[in-house]
Amino acid sequence: MSLFDPLGRKINYLRLSVTGRCNLRCSYCRPQGMDPGPGTEEILSDEDLLFLACTAVGVGIEKIRVTGGEPLLRKGIVSLLSRLGEIPGLKKLVLTTNGLLLAEMAGDLRRAGVESLNISLDSLVPDRFERITGGARLEFVLEGVEKALGHGFPRVKINAVVMQGINDDEVVRFASLTLDRPLTVRFIEQMPLHGKDCGPGLTVPGEEILQTIQGRYRLAPLEREDLGGPARYYRMEGAIGTIGIITPVSCHFCGDCNRIRVTSDGFAKGCLFSTRDVDLKPFLAKGDEGGLRNTLRSVVGGKPSGHLFLREGCRGEPVDMARVGG
Repeated sequence: MSLFDPLGRKINYLRLSVTGRCNLRCSYCRPQGMDPGPGTEEILSDEDLLFLACTAVGVGIEKIRVTGGEPLLRKGIVSLLSRLGEIPGLKKLVLTTNGLLLAEMAGDLRRAGVESLNISLDSLVPDRFERITGGARLEFVLEGVEKALGHGFPRVKINAVVMQGINDDEVVRFASLTLDRPLTVRFIEQMPLHGKDCGPGLTVPGEEILQTIQGRYRLAPLEREDLGGPARYYRMEGAIGTIGIITPVSCHFCGDCNRIRVTSDGFAKGCLFSTRDVDLKPFLAKGDEGGLRNTLRSVVGGKPSGHLFLREGCRGEPVDMARVGG
């Protein structure tokens, strides 16, 4: 069964947040003063998440990305992932993490069936990393990356949000990580998430990032991966790994969007910036599979054509990335 929205986009990818908690305080994600996110008593239970995931796969979802907050903070996360991975018809189970707990959990995650890891990492300079994240230690994340590679994950991706005047001088250094490791380093344009005018701000355009890398290395474009997201991929000459560029601001990819999202407290969204959140908890509480199926289809049916970045006068509603799931 396939699931299409009114624009003909095939929707086969669910981003499923399992907690709003995070052990970092990155300024672009959840700055000072923003609500700390749903408490343990508000987030969906394991059984609700499994019921939701099974129902979503039944209507056409083929890939589930488990996100947070920081998903590795959720009690029993390895068991939950193992059960999610056993859902008939699910082709890919992947996870996004900040990597702080990864070194001790990488083996368990791989045995649970997680195929791919996305690791958020915005600086390779220890004191700068500490400033960006609100006090975290870089060596813990780097150890987690090495442990993940050692445990044989088919894909280990590093996601770096590039910010003007903050870490844009590290682009080549990040790209160089792919020379001798089977990593994918993905550079992401910083997005205006907190209701500010949609001007350029800290955003470094993807094309500028590519030009910076091309000033040092020759790049060859690659085909997009199956069930992949919006990144455009390249390989530097002689590199083992790859790089990717994600451009939500300078070059919208909404026309190819294949995803919906569910927050840790049970609201479905057709777009990260959608203000039309649909509460799934009444259907989960009753075990109403038919109602849940129809509601998920309605979320897809109401999926917007695109977001409002860079339109004149644009001022969006604040987005709590830790709650929504990135």
